[in-house]
Amino acid sequence: MHRAEGTGGFAEALVVGGGNARLERIGVLMDWSRVEALLAPIHAHRTTRPAFRPLSLFKVLLLEGWHGLSDPAMEEALGDRLSFRRFCGLPLDEAVPDHSTISRFRSLLSRDGLIEQLFDEVVRQLDAHGLVVKAGTMVDATLIASAAAEPPRQRGGGRSVVDPDAAWQKHASGKAWFGYKLHVGVDRHSLIVRRALLTPANIAEVEHGHDLVSGDEAAVWADKGYVGPRLRARLARDGIRDRTQQRAQRGHPLTPRQKHRNALIGRVRGRIEGVFGTLKRSYGLRRMRFLGLARNRCATLLTLIAWNLNRAVARA
Repeated sequence: MHRAEGTGGFAEALVVGGGNARLERIGVLMDWSRVEALLAPIHAHRTTRPAFRPLSLFKVLLLEGWHGLSDPAMEEALGDRLSFRRFCGLPLDEAVPDHSTISRFRSLLSRDGLIEQLFDEVVRQLDAHGLVVKAGTMVDATLIASAAAEPPRQRGGGRSVVDPDAAWQKHASGKAWFGYKLHVGVDRHSLIVRRALLTPANIAEVEHGHDLVSGDEAAVWADKGYVGPRLRARLARDGIRDRTQQRAQRGHPLTPRQKHRNALIGRVRGRIEGVFGTLKRSYGLRRMRFLGLARNRCATLLTLIAWNLNRAVARA
């Protein structure tokens, strides 16, 4: 049986008293009714009402991202933390979702492009609050290790029976990685991630540079791995300044002026390395939690939603 959030008498008053300022700020920043409308189709086929509101379970997954918790650890935390219950709209006198319920709900988000719609809705609301500056977008990609054991390397790369969507890719440092590649377009000033997609690790950055452009930014900052006709055409079409580093050609080394330009671009887009560092260090994106592209795409976009909301309350 559903209860309206914020009701529950004395028990609910205790939850209010166990507040968390950051969660409360996020709670009032978002128009959760729009998120809830996107989540409505999840249980539309059922004849009985679910035990937990989809919005409550979505907020549970956000808490996992902010605190680096597994599903079992999240179940335990919901039993202990009053502020977590309050944020999720879970009355104190009722049971919390168990780890299997949380896991099943996450799987539902990966269907029919729902997680992408949720990501876009959060970005849209943050933009409406004036938190996305749009002076420029930094585009880049980072490698994330597979949750599976690395298969033997073979000619053309090895393939994992356990995680067949993952692939081998050599990092700029020379180290070979087995896993996935996260491609992002990040607002230069707010560091809010506006565009994101996950691919096998061996997909080149140039293949998706144009997909990371929102279209309303003043400039796009990218390294030489994004030099290519599709990004160039997208920027020209939308009247966006091209701040892509130039690449030397055989027999045509860069001029001092081009080297200086590349260095200036590198200083600006260097901020995105800090974003990746925090996502890996504090949000668990050093290694994937799941197997398969669809499940990991969903988990990664949930993590980026959590990141964006944290960035938003830091700026609001």
